[in-house]
Amino acid sequence: MNDLFIHNRQIDNVFQLLGDHENDISYSVAWALAKCPCFLDAFLKSEIKYRPKAGEVLIRLQHSENKKGDRRKEGVTDIEIESPGNFYIIIEAKKGWNLPGRKQLEKYGNRPSFRDNQATEKLILVLSECRREYANANLEIDNVLGIPVKPVSWQRVAELARLARAESSHAEKRVIDELLAYLEGSISMQNVYSNMVFIVALGNKKPEKWEISWIDIVEKRKRYFHPVGKRWPKDPPNYIGFRYFGKLQSIHHIEDDYEIFTNPNEKFPEIPAKKWQPHFLYKLGPAIIPPREVKSENIRNRHDWCMLDTLLVADTISKAKSITDKRKKRASVD
Repeated sequence: MNDLFIHNRQIDNVFQLLGDHENDISYSVAWALAKCPCFLDAFLKSEIKYRPKAGEVLIRLQHSENKKGDRRKEGVTDIEIESPGNFYIIIEAKKGWNLPGRKQLEKYGNRPSFRDNQATEKLILVLSECRREYANANLEIDNVLGIPVKPVSWQRVAELARLARAESSHAEKRVIDELLAYLEGSISMQNVYSNMVFIVALGNKKPEKWEISWIDIVEKRKRYFHPVGKRWPKDPPNYIGFRYFGKLQSIHHIEDDYEIFTNPNEKFPEIPAKKWQPHFLYKLGPAIIPPREVKSENIRNRHDWCMLDTLLVADTISKAKSITDKRKKRASVD
């Protein structure tokens, strides 16, 4: 098979020809929904009660109700999915952890064709990289004129595509496989096979007004938490390591039942009640103790990333980080 490149970037599937902007991702998902009935059925089943019959669903991209010369700003929807008389879904798609504001969602909800539609079920979905718990806590509005506004993550879309693949035809499987490869390269999706360890520094003193230290949270409660996004991971890592008292103390696999919270007192009575930005709360798996002492010397950042195996053979975190960086650089060149 011959290789295809665009501006020195190798193209592995047809969806990459579009690009990786918000509209490009929306077009790709909509195409797959239209061409893969099992994927469409799985997607609809996850959000609404109605089960459409073959051929009765309309999917529209970049739909505007404005007529030529009309200066009213009704807004252009990213994706619309409709079965006339049965259901009508408007989807606003975002790349990254951006969420639409109240005005934008109200604009969609007040469009005459949507507001006055007599469909049994109506819904506004917000697609983003945000996990549902985070999005629920940060969306400015949960309904427009009584029509629910619900968040869905791109990760969930990919999960539904994988589930639908098993029941799809060979042609549909090819579309889904290419979509999944495209999504994994275009949006942030946790790789459950990653061996990267997120390493954080812990203090042994109790923060002001706290009655528990960070070390006790890890060692006694088998928990850890941090803000979602910005300079912190926006998706839970597979592994997390803790350094204190001058060395790496332990590495833990993060269990699946993590949570998102905004009030620490609800999880730890020893911490005063306060409104925080959303935080991930992890349940830590059994400790992996390095077979040799791994010192923390020459570490500038309070948190960083290293490959798991490098932490088991290097004698300092700095060396493990150096080996990790060299591997990543070599992989990007290859």
